[in-house]
Amino acid sequence: MMRNNHYPASGEAIRQGTWKFFLSELKPKGKLLTPFNIISIPVILAGIVLIVIRFWKGIGSITNLTQEVPWGLWIGFDVVTGVAFAGGAYVITFMVYILNIKKYHSIVRVTVLNGFLAYVFYAGALLLDLGRPWNVINPVIGNSFGTSSVLFLVAWHFLLYMVAELIEFSPAVAEWLGAKRAQKILSGMTLGAVIFGITLSTLHQSGLGALFLMAKDKIHPLWYSEFIPIMFFVSSIFAGLSMVIFEGSINQKVFFDQISEKNHREHNKIIHSLSKICAVTMFAYFTLNVLVFVHEKRWPLLNTPMGYWYLTEMLGFVLLPMILFFLSYRKQNILLIKIASVITMIGVIINRLNISVIGFRWDAVHHYYPSWMEITVTLAVIFTELWIFRWVIRRMPVLRDSPALSHEK
Repeated sequence: MMRNNHYPASGEAIRQGTWKFFLSELKPKGKLLTPFNIISIPVILAGIVLIVIRFWKGIGSITNLTQEVPWGLWIGFDVVTGVAFAGGAYVITFMVYILNIKKYHSIVRVTVLNGFLAYVFYAGALLLDLGRPWNVINPVIGNSFGTSSVLFLVAWHFLLYMVAELIEFSPAVAEWLGAKRAQKILSGMTLGAVIFGITLSTLHQSGLGALFLMAKDKIHPLWYSEFIPIMFFVSSIFAGLSMVIFEGSINQKVFFDQISEKNHREHNKIIHSLSKICAVTMFAYFTLNVLVFVHEKRWPLLNTPMGYWYLTEMLGFVLLPMILFFLSYRKQNILLIKIASVITMIGVIINRLNISVIGFRWDAVHHYYPSWMEITVTLAVIFTELWIFRWVIRRMPVLRDSPALSHEK
C-alpha cells in the first residue's frame, strides 16, 4: 500500500489549463522553516549576488584564479568531481535495461534524475569558470581547438548525454502532465536512449581524465599517469554507486511518504548488492594504482609531504572503504555499507581535487587557494540543485510507483 497516493496531474493539467496547473505546482509543499531551507536560502542568495559580480567585473573579481592556474574549485569540484558522482545513472540504467536486473528498477528514475540535474548544473558551472563565457560554443564546433581535441569530444559527450538522460527521465514528466500518449512514445525511446547514454557516459568519464594527459609537467608525479582516463572511468562506477547508496538512505527518511512499503523493504537488499559492486570496482582501482606506482618506481616520492598525503588517500579512502564494503557485504551490515559509501565519496573528492587543484602546479611559488566567494558559489550551485531535486520528487512519480504501472497491476 502506498503511503501517498496523490498523483497531481493525471489529466489535471488538461482540466485546469496548462498555465494554471503550472502555477499551482510552483506553490511550496511541506514546511518552509526547515533546517535545510534556513541554511540554503541565504547561501543561494549570496551566490546569486556573487555570480552577478563575476559576470559584471570579470572572473578575477571573486576568484583566486590566474593565468598559471586557470582551473580551480569550480572545475575541480563542480565538474571533475561532480560528474564522477553522477556515474550512478549509467551503471544503474545498464543493470536495469540491459542486464534486466529488476530489483534495481525502483531506484532507476531517481538515479537518472540525479544524474541529469548534476550534468545540467555542472555544465552551467563551466560558464562561470570561463573568462569569456560567450566563447563556450568554440569547443562544441571545434573552433580554435579542432575536431581532434579532447575538449571537443568531452563537450559533445556532455551535450548528447544530457539529451539522452532527459529522454530517459521524460516518461515521468509525461505521467506528471497526464500525457498518456506521450508517455507511451517516450517509454518506447528509453532503451535506445539508455544504450546511447551508456556509450557516451563511458567515453566522457574517461575523457575528463584524458584532459589531464596534456598536463604531465604540471601534475604531481604521484597522481599523473597515462592511465588517468581508465582510472577516471573505474572510479566513476564506485563513486556513482556510493552516491546512490548515500542519497537513497536520505530519500528513505526525507521522502518517506513517497515510497511504497515494498520499496522500503527492498531498499536494504539493493544497497547490500551495490556494496559488492563497489568492493569489486574499488579493488580493481586500487590494484591499478599499485601497478602504476610500482611500474613508475615512485618509491622515493613517498617520504615527502605529498607522499604522505598520497598514502592517506590510497590507504584511508580507497583501501579502507573497500575492506568495509567487503565486510559489510559478508555480514549484511547496512550501517557499515552507509559508512563505507561516505568514506568513498570523500575519497573521490580528495582524488579529483588532488589531480585538478592540490597536485596541479604543486611546485609553484604561489599556490592556488579558493576564495570564500568561490566556495559560496559552489555551495549555492549544490543547494539550488537540491531544491530542484526536491521540487521534482514531490510532484512527479520518481520515488513513488508509476501510475501506469499501478494501473497495470
